Amino acid sequence: MRRADVVIIGAGQAGLALSHCLGQAGIDHVVLERGRIGERWRSQSWRSLRLLTPNWLNALPGSPYKGGDPDGFMSKAAFVESLERYAWQWHAPVETNIEVISAKRTADGFALRANTGDWAARAVVVATGHCDRPVIPFGAETIRAPLSIHASQYRSPGELPGGGVLVVGASSSGVQIADELARAGRRVVLSVGKHTRLPRTWRGQDIFFWLSAMGLMAQRQEDLANPEAARRQPSLQLAGRPDRADVDLATLQALGVQLAGRVRGVGDREIAFAGDLGQHIAAAEAKQARLLDQIDRFTGMTTPYRPEPVAVPAAGMERLPLSAIRTIIWATGYARSFDWLEPLALGADGELAHQGGVTSVPGLYALGFRFLRKRDSNFIGGVGADAEAIAGEVSRHLERSGRKAA
Repeated sequence: MRRADVVIIGAGQAGLALSHCLGQAGIDHVVLERGRIGERWRSQSWRSLRLLTPNWLNALPGSPYKGGDPDGFMSKAAFVESLERYAWQWHAPVETNIEVISAKRTADGFALRANTGDWAARAVVVATGHCDRPVIPFGAETIRAPLSIHASQYRSPGELPGGGVLVVGASSSGVQIADELARAGRRVVLSVGKHTRLPRTWRGQDIFFWLSAMGLMAQRQEDLANPEAARRQPSLQLAGRPDRADVDLATLQALGVQLAGRVRGVGDREIAFAGDLGQHIAAAEAKQARLLDQIDRFTGMTTPYRPEPVAVPAAGMERLPLSAIRTIIWATGYARSFDWLEPLALGADGELAHQGGVTSVPGLYALGFRFLRKRDSNFIGGVGADAEAIAGEVSRHLERSGRKAA
């Protein structure tokens, strides 16, 4: 059995940020990664993906952005390279291709079982990320389309069968995939549910400039009237395109993408849509207007201006024959699976229960999840402050348990 004071599970941006903070504090630790550094960025995203956040916003602890394109958007390949450099620069003790199968509480810490052997730790930090298990509603086995895949399996238009494509879900991944397919000449139908529309730039600045400047990215749960609603908010309809263009329902309509409501049923020969397209569009437009008004008040701007509105089709699509499409791409999000983790740390919903990343199980922590401590907790640039806080919690736990930092 191998031992470490702290085992971090996951070598994405969250796990590496925490490794830096623990290393600076002289705390013995190891980072266990089931694949390679940044594995989800490598293997669960499409080839042309770029970060949604501008480069200046993507700093990790001890590594501020120093490049010559602060307002640009890094490709996923470049970002993975930056994670590898970061791990090398700070001598992160990462061990790759080790999958943790179980992590259970013991009398003096935790026992971890992995595919390569067992570990013992005084503390464990779950840094596996918010996007864990792809979710496809209705069950893939009921779908008779030639190809039915989750967005995490999509790579490029040329790797799909010829013909029409139904994209289900209009958040960040869904609109970007629909945009790429439409520009490749495919017929695309986009099933739209709840979504969050924002312009890429506003009043001459990237939208994240304003969200950061107004303190919205750093909002904590106690700052919000309805924190649970904020936690469930769909990801932003944005893309990190070099031309900084908007990618939303209005731009997709201009490319010929057909809009439909939520999928309400999948049959042997057709897919049925709910008649809720108009209400979802109206809700997103109203929310966007409120935020842009807030930005304008913050800047003192008074000149009225709003992005091009989304046109609601007069006759909404109710049904789509499966014969009209060759591929369904489910951009329907992710769930998290913690059946491998200490059961006392889980809530009734099966999620890891915590307050600001601190669970009820002494020595067990979370990092990198959505709204862990603040609104940007699952953003690249937001994980650093959380990592510093969790490192402090870990250090105090080690001291309380009689094991001082090495």
